[in-house]
Amino acid sequence: MNKYLPRLVDKLIEEDLRLYGAVSIEGPKWCGKSTTAGRFAKSKLELQNPDTRQNNLSIAVNQPSLLLSGDKPRLIDEWQDAPELWDAVRYDVDRTGLTNQYILTGSATPRRNQPKHSGAGRIVRLMMRPMSLYESGDSTGEVSLGDIFDGHDDIQGSAGFRLEDIAYLAARGGWPENVLRQPDKPNKLARDYLNTILGSDVNSSDVTPHSPAKMRVLLRSLARNISTPANISTILEDTRRDSESSVSDTSISSYLATLEQVHIIDDIEAWYPELRSKTRVRTGKKRNFVDPSLAIAALRASEQDLLADFHTFGLVFESLALRDLQVYAQSLDGDLFYYRDKNGLECDAIIHLTDGKWGAIEIKLGADRATIDKAAENLLKFSEIVDVEQMKEPSCLMILSGISSYAYRRPDGVLVVPIGCLRD
Repeated sequence: MNKYLPRLVDKLIEEDLRLYGAVSIEGPKWCGKSTTAGRFAKSKLELQNPDTRQNNLSIAVNQPSLLLSGDKPRLIDEWQDAPELWDAVRYDVDRTGLTNQYILTGSATPRRNQPKHSGAGRIVRLMMRPMSLYESGDSTGEVSLGDIFDGHDDIQGSAGFRLEDIAYLAARGGWPENVLRQPDKPNKLARDYLNTILGSDVNSSDVTPHSPAKMRVLLRSLARNISTPANISTILEDTRRDSESSVSDTSISSYLATLEQVHIIDDIEAWYPELRSKTRVRTGKKRNFVDPSLAIAALRASEQDLLADFHTFGLVFESLALRDLQVYAQSLDGDLFYYRDKNGLECDAIIHLTDGKWGAIEIKLGADRATIDKAAENLLKFSEIVDVEQMKEPSCLMILSGISSYAYRRPDGVLVVPIGCLRD
């Protein structure tokens, strides 16, 4: 593929290279890490090139500094295949004191032969996810989250997504190859992706071998519980639907850690704001995949299956929205969370920026009046329990919708934004 679709992470890489000696770009396979990194590099070491792989791996063990020679910044692609190079890069950056020296890419974090040094202060880690709808060109980008956080909530924008469009975009995912090709069978790449990962990567850098069959069972359970704060007990009980290959309680933590290690799952952490009351905030993560297409693939579902099962479709759409919000929050120097307390009050997504600004978002596939009114009521109720004397007032209360046509501001101040016109 010769065409390059700009990524929001581009500006972050450029900024970090000015500040640090090395940038480590991490994320799932096939999300575009190597292509993006190559746009900043002046030389490259490809550790997965079969013609030079064995020789390079041997050099990495015996004299890793030899592999660092080349014009800077030098790209070391899939560095986890030779973890020794991490320490070599850190040492060289420490020795020279120079910035803009190395770019490392990796689709898994090694557990065996881990680097001896964290690289703190020398190597900055940067997560890269599959493409958001704005990056893939499916969102017009008329409504900017950054502008809203800056106080500009007089929003305008429109989108014309149908349910069929949302189903296609979720199944296609944000994989650059799929985005450029727009295939007739959009979920085939995600199915092939899982087959590839389960066939090799889950055991390539882990101490404990994993059963692909049991991993598939776990993935199906996670997909059935996508966009929910399902705990390990819930997931264990759910795996018993596939009794022949159910995952034991002693191995599930290891399996989940491996899925995080290879960037298949991308769970959302709980948010702990300062509250007006002593209401206890629920702990645990909201279950999510790094891309909704992987959940659809794990369920062995199709676009038509989503259209026939509106409940599952709604959860998959929330997963798609969370992926996009992760990308946008990162671009704005923020993080994405969710909220849930013991009284049952929930908020689908919270964006919290490093300057203290925050916004609450409800995610809804449908856009009928009753759905929008209920979501707005929930957002207003949630905003009332946050102690704004210790925290800032919310920069926005937003309903992010799948099939609403227009972006607008309600009389109560709640913003309604179609996902098809949102950007960072």
